Amino acid sequence: MYIVIEGQDGTGKSTQARLLEEYYKAAGKEVVVMDEPDGDLPQAHDLHDMILTRGYDFEPISNVILFTAARVELWKKIAEPVLARGGIVISARNWWSTLAYQGYGEGVSRNKIIKLTKELLLERYVHPDRGYILTVSDKVRLERQKGRGKATETFEAKPDEFQQKVNAAYPHIAKEFDVKIIDASGTIEEVFELIKATL
Repeated sequence: MYIVIEGQDGTGKSTQARLLEEYYKAAGKEVVVMDEPDGDLPQAHDLHDMILTRGYDFEPISNVILFTAARVELWKKIAEPVLARGGIVISARNWWSTLAYQGYGEGVSRNKIIKLTKELLLERYVHPDRGYILTVSDKVRLERQKGRGKATETFEAKPDEFQQKVNAAYPHIAKEFDVKIIDASGTIEEVFELIKATL
């Protein structure tokens, strides 16, 4: 099974992915968690680092290409082997992030993003078995981000206008790709119960 937990920064994606990992491991399943587009893979990490933390001013379409390259590496080298053995892959983010950030946020044609992703990755990647978009209010999101310290990543540090475009993108993505929206404003345990109830 391939499960994706998506959403804006500060919605709790990684936390919920780890709880799902524990849940399935307790049931005796083989599970791997990927934090896209970084992951536990050196080449994907380097691509992620190049875009987000080194201060390069890439063109938006270059961001799409580099993020997609990192995802190809993660999918081929980590996800596919686990899925082939009948295991479970849980991903914090997937290509929907590129639609939100580079498409709605940076203005790259969504058709270009969709076409590139479908050409380079399998249908199973494009349409996960389970998908969730976590949402919180701007106020809650900003409070959570403040708790993590100063934003250091390129897109997290962008101004409010950009963040609002990204926030507005997720309901459109949920509708277009039939992704369940989860209100993540409750406690960690409450949000996990909402996710668990749909599995």
